[in-house]
Amino acid sequence: MAEEPRTQTTSQAAPEKSDKSKTTALILCIVLSWLGVHRFYVGKVGTGILFLLTLGGLGIWWIIDIIQIATGKFTDKQGRVLA
Repeated sequence: MAEEPRTQTTSQAAPEKSDKSKTTALILCIVLSWLGVHRFYVGKVGTGILFLLTLGGLGIWWIIDIIQIATGKFTDKQGRVLA
């Protein structure tokens, strides 16, 4: 029996976009940095409270969040990329 040639599909589904704005989250993160308002904005209340209590992970967590938001890797509570 002859085998049929296998075809590779390179199309991947695009990640679902959030209804939350990347620009708004970035502004909130920069302006109200130690309050963690950007995390409350995207629905991450639990980590928002931790962010508030630790003052942004003593600044380290805050820097990581700014980089993630700016590069488009920050997600909302449902795991959707910010629009």
